[in-house]
Amino acid sequence: MPHAALGLDPMSTQPRDRRMATTMGVVAIVLWSCTVAVARELSETVGTTTASAIMLLGGGLVGCGHAALRHRLGAILALPSRYLLGCGGLFVTYMVCLYLAIGLASSRQQAIEVGIINYLWPGLTLLFAVPLLGTRVRWTFAPGVVLAFGGAALAPLRPGEYSLGALGQSLLANPLPYVLALTAAVSWALYSVLSRRLAAEQPTGAVPIFAVAAGLVLAGLRLVLHEQSHFGVRAAVELGFMALFPVLLAYGLWDRAMRRGNVTLVAALSYFAPLLSTVVSLLYLEVKPSPTLWPACALVIAGALVCERSVVRAAA
Repeated sequence: MPHAALGLDPMSTQPRDRRMATTMGVVAIVLWSCTVAVARELSETVGTTTASAIMLLGGGLVGCGHAALRHRLGAILALPSRYLLGCGGLFVTYMVCLYLAIGLASSRQQAIEVGIINYLWPGLTLLFAVPLLGTRVRWTFAPGVVLAFGGAALAPLRPGEYSLGALGQSLLANPLPYVLALTAAVSWALYSVLSRRLAAEQPTGAVPIFAVAAGLVLAGLRLVLHEQSHFGVRAAVELGFMALFPVLLAYGLWDRAMRRGNVTLVAALSYFAPLLSTVVSLLYLEVKPSPTLWPACALVIAGALVCERSVVRAAA
């Protein structure tokens, strides 16, 4: 799809570079499918803030070291201050909220549910693209948003609890993970759109520095919470995997895709991320899905797809 539909000159990025950046976004989506499962496993052994701080600091420092070896650290620090502060703040908010939501969930089942709520961000990305990037949409966009949020509301429900009152009771039982997951979804959608607006033509992003900042915030929380940590071979492997792939590689690839790739196409493909993430989480965490989990996941995907199809394409 031409960039003009998202308020960007379609000739501002070379076609080959645009295709490569778009492919990077797809790879990021696949890597992210492991996040909820492995992060939840680590929160139960290493601890929520301990594990997330290690993952983010490890991935961020490796990324900064790589940038320094390639003499790109100066270029990162020279990026527009609005991008560094605005997008950096949103990145940190997203990371802190997401990992706390996963770790503070009362059960593995709830961790998967907050993962579905977090995946409201593809639809929210298009929603925020309307005022921030000048994206034009049809009237069907609003029903798509309603469908997606309906799926998020359905996720916490149990069999026989299909009412607003039951939803309220379910949320009040342990509301913080759901609030954090929704905050994470909003933060990441804004980050994705503003990265495009503020740094579309920049040669590099600042994900390694953002990751280090998020890691430092979580390390500070670790000092306050004093959680117990139990390390082992499996935990070490999981921490290394998370630091190098979902944190360092995936977020770096996504940042490039948002700044220089086909935002709408990548967002459309990301609509299937809730399904992929849910399947991986159920298998890895050995959780039996509740009857409402699949319909909730389907509604989030359907709503996001309706939103994507409601975008008015500009002529090439």
